[in-house]
Amino acid sequence: RESDHRAWTPVTYTVTRQNATIQGLIQGKAYFFRIAAENIIGMGPFTETTKEILIREPITVPDRPEDLEVKAVTKNSVTLTWNPPKYNGGSDITMYVLESRLIGKDKFHRVTKEKLLDRKFTVEGLKEGDTYEYRVSACNIVGQGKPSFCTKPITCKDELAPPTLDLDFRDKLIVRVGEAFSLTGRYSGKPAPKVTWLKDDIVVKEDDRTKIKTTPTTLCLGILKSVREDTGKYCVTVENSTGSRKGFCQVNVVDRPSPPIGPVIFDEVFKDHMVVSWKPPLDDGGSEITNYIIEKKDTHKDMWMPVTSATVKTTCKIPKLLEGREYQVRIYAENLYGISDPLISDEMKAKDRFRVPDAPEQPIIKDVTKDSAVVVWNKPYDGGKPITNYIVEKKETMATRWVRVTKDPIFPGTKFKVPDLLEGCQYEFRVSAENEIGVGDPSPPSKPIFARDPIAKPSPPVNPEAVDKTKNSVDLTWQPPRHDGNGKIIGYLIEYQKVGDEDWKQANLTADSCPETKYKVTGLTEGLTYKFRVKAVNAAGESDPAHVPDPVEVKDRLEPPELILDANMAREQHVKAGDTLRLSAVIKGVPFPKVTWKKEDHEVSPKADIEVTGVGSKLEIRNTVHEDGGMYSLTVENPAGSKTVSVKVVVLDKPGPPRNLKISDVRSDSCYLTWMEPEDDGGSVITNYVVERKDVASAQWVAISSSSKKRSHMAKYLMEGTQYLFRVAAENQYGRGPYVETLKPIKAIDPLHPPGPPKNLHHVDVDKTEVSLVWNRPDRDGGAEITGYLVEYQEDGAEEWTKFQTVPMLDCVVTGL
Repeated sequence: RESDHRAWTPVTYTVTRQNATIQGLIQGKAYFFRIAAENIIGMGPFTETTKEILIREPITVPDRPEDLEVKAVTKNSVTLTWNPPKYNGGSDITMYVLESRLIGKDKFHRVTKEKLLDRKFTVEGLKEGDTYEYRVSACNIVGQGKPSFCTKPITCKDELAPPTLDLDFRDKLIVRVGEAFSLTGRYSGKPAPKVTWLKDDIVVKEDDRTKIKTTPTTLCLGILKSVREDTGKYCVTVENSTGSRKGFCQVNVVDRPSPPIGPVIFDEVFKDHMVVSWKPPLDDGGSEITNYIIEKKDTHKDMWMPVTSATVKTTCKIPKLLEGREYQVRIYAENLYGISDPLISDEMKAKDRFRVPDAPEQPIIKDVTKDSAVVVWNKPYDGGKPITNYIVEKKETMATRWVRVTKDPIFPGTKFKVPDLLEGCQYEFRVSAENEIGVGDPSPPSKPIFARDPIAKPSPPVNPEAVDKTKNSVDLTWQPPRHDGNGKIIGYLIEYQKVGDEDWKQANLTADSCPETKYKVTGLTEGLTYKFRVKAVNAAGESDPAHVPDPVEVKDRLEPPELILDANMAREQHVKAGDTLRLSAVIKGVPFPKVTWKKEDHEVSPKADIEVTGVGSKLEIRNTVHEDGGMYSLTVENPAGSKTVSVKVVVLDKPGPPRNLKISDVRSDSCYLTWMEPEDDGGSVITNYVVERKDVASAQWVAISSSSKKRSHMAKYLMEGTQYLFRVAAENQYGRGPYVETLKPIKAIDPLHPPGPPKNLHHVDVDKTEVSLVWNRPDRDGGAEITGYLVEYQEDGAEEWTKFQTVPMLDCVVTGL
């Protein structure tokens, strides 16, 4: 029975032997078997196999492995591969045994000690130049099978094979923008070649879109989502030590074109049609433009109307327009791969554009003589209709009316020789163009020209010479040239050359910077010797040079200083306060002297403005005050000497305050004032003094004298007992100076004197310790009421008097004696 069935199936024949062959079993299935003995009495019990039996071929050792091949040989290793045996003997291969035999030896030696299941093995550690042959056997659980057929004898040496390259792509590849493309192929070579990808001779690097994959036998460059910039010549190089191979592919990534380049130019505009032009797209998408699609639109409508879709020119006529309407034009470029975005024009009104010609540009005047000149101009825009005539006009520069130079037509030439000019007159010219519409505007007037024969270069200047010099400059003079070449002398060019040098240097860059017949050459180096020359210049050019006869050594000419005093530097200078003081003098000397101003041997006031020029010096003080007076000195000095002049400056001003105001002889109705003259009389004689008084209780000063020339005054008519202040000021012809005032008030009272001595002093009583005294009033009270009497006593023989008491009456009792 089958192992997975319960039912027993009888074998179809009966056997009398102790063995039997069972037919009709299915390979790969498992079976149980049972057997029973039978005699004539009957069948005995069955005996059953203890375990299932799997039906399969009988197990033997494997067949020999097949296709043993040498894959690689180096100087010290051999790599072999093989295929399994056709029959594994009924059991799985457990390992392979690889053996080698050195040529010349009899025995094979096993190469692998470990269990080898791979069908590839590299034998290493071999000796260069040795020759081996190899065989391989397969093993299963039964044992080792027959060995494979031996390889050919293999000598250990490096194998060299030049690279091979088998590409899957052609010379050209066209790809749409956005699509991916790949370049693939196979290669071989020994040793293993290096693979390099280039695009337009630049190494390709991997990024988000660019992928490079290389295996030992295949190569691949892939680009995702291609863009126009991926267009180029791609090159793959396979290279090893024996040589290299290259493969090329021109990849063209194509797309629809970019829009045509604007602006749209309206070459011609008429009332019923226009002619427009444009420029081709910057990028044709990698495929040539097959045509342009042109559409028009009336700006009052929203619909675009086709004009043409079958033109490859970049110009087009737009027909069937309505006069006065404004139109826009849009243009698409098309190639095999699509249509570009549009280029849209500005708005343009359909109307005839014919008009009179534009004004020509300013004409140029050539070949001037004393009675003729040639006028040359450029052709202007013709206004849409061909130019049929040019009109040339002239006028004298100072006149206002233009006159045609000829009534004959001037065409097609753009120059005309104008005859009949007056010699010496200055003329301007202008040109107008004419077409069938009419005469256009005239050109701007030409530059004015004088009608006279051409001028020649002048002759050289006459008699140049050096007339002065300093340590860094030389002054030159000369006479004008004898012949001016019929042209006005514009000026002169001065050149100098250091003795020993070859090059001449220009002292002035342009002739008009030196119109006179003299020039100061500056910037020279002290102690060096220079040559000089002068050229005259007119409109025709420069004359030949005229040379200064002798070289000039640059150094200061020494002349002692000289002072020429102006009127304001007289011995004494008077200036009114508040006015401006001016002192000045003309200064000479070579080199120009150093100028120093001083006042009383000190620096002058900072408020003084001092100016020094090349010919003199000036000192100026504005708003003078009295203190600006004094002795001023001007010193000029150079290496040849020095000179000094002085001037006394008096600043006339009001006087200062009087000094030492004193009051004496005060009475009840008068007092006496004395003072001294001011320290500063203001530069003018004191003419008088002004004396004023003031009651301390009053705010008003009262003049009591204003014309006195004396330095004292009796103040009268005072009120007895009143307190007074006094002040005095001096006056000169420039005004009244400040007042000097008494420090404290005085009281108008008569002066007080001590009273006279008491009269008739005598005692009227005496005790042992006291004395009673009486006396009479003195003859005079000193101008004031007597307030008391002072009583003193003296011990006989002593020197000092002892005060006892002051008593109001005419008697006193002295006690304590």
